[in-house]
Amino acid sequence: MSKFSLPRKRLSRLCLLLGGLLAGSYAQAQVTFPVNGVADNREGCYAFVKATIVKNAGTVLNNATLVIRNGRIVSVGNGPVPKDAVVIDCEGKYIYPSFVDLYSDYGTPAVKKAPGGYRSEVQFLSATKGAYGWNQAIKSEVNAATVFTIDGTEAEALRNVGFGTVLAHQQDGIARGTGVLVTLADGRDNKALIKEKASAHYSFDKGSSTQNYPSSLMGSIALLRQTYLDAQWYQSHPAKEGTNLTLQAWNDNRALPQVFEVADKWDVLRADKIGDEFGVQYIIKASGNEYQRMPEMIATKASFILPLNFPQPIDVEDPNDARFVALSEMKHWELAPTEAAAFEKANIPFCFTASGLKDVKQLLAAVRKSIEYGLSEQKALDALTLAPARIIKADDQVGSLEAGKLANFLVTSGTLFNENTVLFQNWIQGKKYVVKDEGWKDVRGTYTLTVNPGNTKYTLLLKGTAAAPALSLLQQDTLAGTVTINGELVKLAFPLKKGGAQLRLSGIAGDAEWTGTGVDTSGKWVKWNAVFSAAYTKQDTAKPKTAPQIGNIYFPFNGYGWETLPKQQDLLIKNATVWTNEQEGKLENTDVLVRNGKIAQIGKNLPAGNARVIDGTGKHLTAGIIDEHSHIAISKGVNEGTQSVTSEVRIADVVNPDDVNIYRQLSGGVTASHLLHGSANTIGGQSQLIKLRWGADAEELKFAGADPFIKFALGENVKQSNWGERQRERFPQTRMGVEQVLTDAFTRARDYEKAGADKRRDLELDALVEILNSKRFITCHSYVQSEINMLLHVADTFHFRVNTFTHILEGYKVADKMKQHGAGAGTFADWWAYKMEVQDAIPYNATIMQRVGVNVAINSDDAEMARRLNQEAAKSIKYGNMTEEEALKLVTLNPAKLLHVDGHVGSIKAGKDADLVLWSDNPLSVYAKADKTLVDGIVYFDREKDLELRQRISAERNRLVQKMLGEKKKGTPTQKAAATVDEMYHCEDLQGGHQQRLTDGNNEL
Repeated sequence: MSKFSLPRKRLSRLCLLLGGLLAGSYAQAQVTFPVNGVADNREGCYAFVKATIVKNAGTVLNNATLVIRNGRIVSVGNGPVPKDAVVIDCEGKYIYPSFVDLYSDYGTPAVKKAPGGYRSEVQFLSATKGAYGWNQAIKSEVNAATVFTIDGTEAEALRNVGFGTVLAHQQDGIARGTGVLVTLADGRDNKALIKEKASAHYSFDKGSSTQNYPSSLMGSIALLRQTYLDAQWYQSHPAKEGTNLTLQAWNDNRALPQVFEVADKWDVLRADKIGDEFGVQYIIKASGNEYQRMPEMIATKASFILPLNFPQPIDVEDPNDARFVALSEMKHWELAPTEAAAFEKANIPFCFTASGLKDVKQLLAAVRKSIEYGLSEQKALDALTLAPARIIKADDQVGSLEAGKLANFLVTSGTLFNENTVLFQNWIQGKKYVVKDEGWKDVRGTYTLTVNPGNTKYTLLLKGTAAAPALSLLQQDTLAGTVTINGELVKLAFPLKKGGAQLRLSGIAGDAEWTGTGVDTSGKWVKWNAVFSAAYTKQDTAKPKTAPQIGNIYFPFNGYGWETLPKQQDLLIKNATVWTNEQEGKLENTDVLVRNGKIAQIGKNLPAGNARVIDGTGKHLTAGIIDEHSHIAISKGVNEGTQSVTSEVRIADVVNPDDVNIYRQLSGGVTASHLLHGSANTIGGQSQLIKLRWGADAEELKFAGADPFIKFALGENVKQSNWGERQRERFPQTRMGVEQVLTDAFTRARDYEKAGADKRRDLELDALVEILNSKRFITCHSYVQSEINMLLHVADTFHFRVNTFTHILEGYKVADKMKQHGAGAGTFADWWAYKMEVQDAIPYNATIMQRVGVNVAINSDDAEMARRLNQEAAKSIKYGNMTEEEALKLVTLNPAKLLHVDGHVGSIKAGKDADLVLWSDNPLSVYAKADKTLVDGIVYFDREKDLELRQRISAERNRLVQKMLGEKKKGTPTQKAAATVDEMYHCEDLQGGHQQRLTDGNNEL
């Protein structure tokens, strides 16, 4: 065998290796785009040496080397430098992974939100052409990858703050289709695209849809819920539906990470509940106020995308402006930067997004603020890099510096979150993008300057920052000068004595020596050189930042909220006048013992044991008031009035625990409220009975085990009498048509019930079937005798019962028929003449119906009236000569019966819930005040405590006003003071019905 020959096996392996390398090289050269010119297929290979490399938030390598080739990381650590690598000296520099943003619309077309309001043009079906679904707000067929195109201007702005990768989607609609994972590289779109379908996106916002439905938050939730059901049915019954590209895409997208954008902390729980119903774990794009309810956030088990758009301080210099800003707004300004720290403490996975920032340049400043407010630096870095990659299941590509991943990294002058750190470069897919050139070479230090002729020597000190060094001449009197460095060109200027002329020099900055020419103080030309003698060591004289002083979180987040939620305790209310609403009637000088939230015993001289004693001497104790018809504590719309029948929508989905009217009504003795859909359509939404447990979340407010109800309506609202000329499209437009809507709806429901188990599930008809089977009960908005008779006739025809006619101001005309049918009444005490169909209303209505044998309640339909329902009940004593005890039952026991909860509440009886009110006077007197209001034995309102809270509000407002004034004085940008607006609804409110919540220095009125 020749000395030049190789063993056959070794030769074979070598051939295979060479073949593989050649094949790999050839494969990399394969492109589908033609080249106009000479092809350049060279691989870019770079070695970044002597750097401090932060592989991820938990791993830091000192004096390490990063090698990249062809846009990917080859090695990280202390491995060999390839011979063909371009070596970049990074001594003194830091290398970090580029940031990842999971919530962006980068590269997607701008979307214009559709005009809202019931005065807009009527559109019942989708305007989207093609084989798509029926609702224009469901856009699951949209793929961001097909509309994505590189936006050079936006990409540069994002790169300059550290981003290398974004998850982009078209932010439009309730179902928004898929997101595309792209880098921020320039060049061709296909090169930037990492993952075509990386996520599926949802929200409660209908976006650009011009279709009327949905017009409310509860409608958006109902549409989502029904679409999940329709998609399931379509998957197993494609032939029955025909081609539906929207539902097909919906099902295809279920395998992707599911991202849900919310506008409020309570929306987090609403979205999570939908996810739980259909086995989906959403990734929540948060709103920024989730820190206010962290136990609930933990319970979702979701990962979160946290915004960094903290509110600016409010300009409260004018006290008249400050007066109308709610304390909750001021507190949110102070506490918003604590959000990330709260999530870290709760061990909830999260990442950051730049979405919502007015200027993306604010990103790192906002992160530093989060760190100042308790977030660890390690977690902050993770939230910008690996955490988002992990959440979106792209951590095999980006988020950390590891072999095989995309070469997306930052080169900085120091640690990332130091405010003086300079971001020099952002490398994306192996391509360098210069952010800032100045300071790449740190020239700071001491130099010996020699000027000729004369061989005059000076000592110069360059300090400041690497990007902006400052020059000083060191002598008996240190004199300040200037230094300008542009690449290798350097300019120096400084005086030799205070106030004297300047020595001006320019030249070339070498590695160890600078040389050049210039003019001296007399204008003569000189030559000079400066030799580096010692590095600059900064003396850290800055005082360590102290943690900001911040106020407490309240539950709910309102001036009257609790710092710690109240707990149940045993109570003994002694020596009160007890209005039992039972056979025993009114008992003088009587005790009531409460144990475990229930009424345990009623009698005289009861032993207290370990119970807290409340002195009721001279006071009156009643059951809590129950408002049978209320619209408080509802978020973003009380009516889904876009269709004639919307029985699929649920008030239960939109309960708002933060509504201050809960507290206000507790102050008026109300302990339970029946939250109703409005009266915009014939068959409205499902209602929700709540107990006024101030501080509880939405689920805890709900009256457990209560029968389900639904809202119907008749009359002017339903036929759109006062909706304007444009609203002439929705059926019905006459009172005759209302009857036909009802007949049609129940005919469809009856047919639906008879259909087989294989039918498409319809949430609208499910609710109507429950009515037919006496499993859901009707509360019907009504006024006129003829309409009441009509609904009774429809009910008799379909064999269901109308549980309650509400308003029913002509009830006195048909009380006998109501009794025969078994219907009750919820009415006003003395409202009349406010529209045509109430012209025959009389204040004797409640008494007449009661005497005929109808169960009658007085209700509010108004947040303000609700806290005076005791006085409304008293009016029937005046107008109808009703007894005091029967009058009190109008707002306690009678509504409990109407709502089928009289076994639990409505009277003072052993075994019932301890929902009680201790009044300062006869509860039917205009002078009576609720001293204490109890729900389940917990004192949720205490008049003495209320006075303390007003003082706390005043002090907290003043503290925050002074803090904001201090920020303004420091030059911090401020926002203009604006009056806080609350949602307050009535039956007829279609788009809002908002009223202002006014504040002053001592109270939230």
